[in-house]
Amino acid sequence: MGTVHARSLDPLPMHGRDLGVNHDDMEGMEPEQATKQEILENRNVVVQHVNIEGLGRTKEDYLGYEIADVFNAKNLIDVMKKSHDARMRLLRLGIFKEVEVLIDVSEGSDALPNGLDVTFEVTELKRLTGSYNTMVGNNEGSMVLGVKLPNALGRGEKVTFQFSYGTKETSYGLSFFKPQPGHFERNFTLNLYKVTGQFPWSSLKETDRGVSTELNFPLWMSMHTLKWEGVWRELGCLARSASFAVREESGHSLKSSLSHTMAIDTRNSAILPRRGALLRINQELAGYTGGDASFLKEDVELQLNRPFLFGSVLSASLWGGMLVPIGGKPSCIADRFYLGGPTSVRGFGMYSIGPQSEGDYLGGEAYWAGGLHLYTPLPFRPGRGGFGDLFRTHFFLNAGNLCNLNYGEGPRAHLQKLAECIRWSYGAGIVLRLGNIARLELNYCIPMGVQSGDRICDGVQFGAGIRFL
Repeated sequence: MGTVHARSLDPLPMHGRDLGVNHDDMEGMEPEQATKQEILENRNVVVQHVNIEGLGRTKEDYLGYEIADVFNAKNLIDVMKKSHDARMRLLRLGIFKEVEVLIDVSEGSDALPNGLDVTFEVTELKRLTGSYNTMVGNNEGSMVLGVKLPNALGRGEKVTFQFSYGTKETSYGLSFFKPQPGHFERNFTLNLYKVTGQFPWSSLKETDRGVSTELNFPLWMSMHTLKWEGVWRELGCLARSASFAVREESGHSLKSSLSHTMAIDTRNSAILPRRGALLRINQELAGYTGGDASFLKEDVELQLNRPFLFGSVLSASLWGGMLVPIGGKPSCIADRFYLGGPTSVRGFGMYSIGPQSEGDYLGGEAYWAGGLHLYTPLPFRPGRGGFGDLFRTHFFLNAGNLCNLNYGEGPRAHLQKLAECIRWSYGAGIVLRLGNIARLELNYCIPMGVQSGDRICDGVQFGAGIRFL
């Protein structure tokens, strides 16, 4: 079989055998081969066969959706681009360790003069894999051990068992993931889990044992998640000095809730974006499918990013949420919103804004928070083009408020209460981006608008996490 020569084409980012030709090959090229090369480069081609080699337990019909577009290529450049796109889709499935692409001239009795064969050489992942890694959450870290069965049934299914031990949370869970053939973004997940967490700002510890199901799917420019969760919650006091308000919340409860999340994300990076916007809206309804927790919860997040002068980035963000108890029952401390800390309103202690009792913060049923940020390159650009590009200087102005509302009053009274006693802060610092996983911040903060009972962090404050105001 003859290799397709594409000397006049710019190389594409495709891993696989070299599609170019060196000078020695050109000297030894026969006239017939040169003629065929000219035909392929200057005229339309037809992809006659697409083969996948190296399959073991993977079903061929499942992969057909990912490679079907290669047959629609009309010329050699189009074949190369569509083959590369198909390769990326195959890797995205998470069932192959390696995928290589080979484009050959068709041969045989049915071969056309301008026919091509495309072959994908794949290497499947092992039936059982293990992993060990660390994770960074919002101002906490954890060690994660996992066991995974990729491609368990031959059509992209994944079974995962994961154990996590962290500074504030310990958890383990079993999950089953099933994508829709041809539409990997549409998938179904079933989870069984147990999570034990400590919340020192509230002198509270919580153990959740639950089951959840998720359905993810794209719609127009947005991603949607429909979720049902049933969880048995056990709340207890973290210390003997816990306030009476926290002791009242202790005990067992059962929550069954339905939730929907919509996200529109055009940012070029989720950790430290330079451009784009994010809109995320989440609604949760608890109590109508059982359980003794009944509420309606709304949460909104908006972020805008624009390039500014001299490689800097101007960013603005706004968070807001409201929890409405249903059936006359008071809200649970585990369902309320919390505000403050290095990942939200900087200059204040972690979740140490709003209602509190004897030093324990109880959260609130309504909140808002906004931020204005300016990210710039390091002065004099040390390490430019390398390690220095992971750092940014950071200037910020944050504000927010957290409170409980009397739902017998009108919307105007609610807005007036949220506008009273606004906490705000400003400062500057340095941001370090850890790939596309998380980011670290070291800021000098000056808190303002401090209210009685708030816990402040006047001076240097360190933060680590994924989601920042």
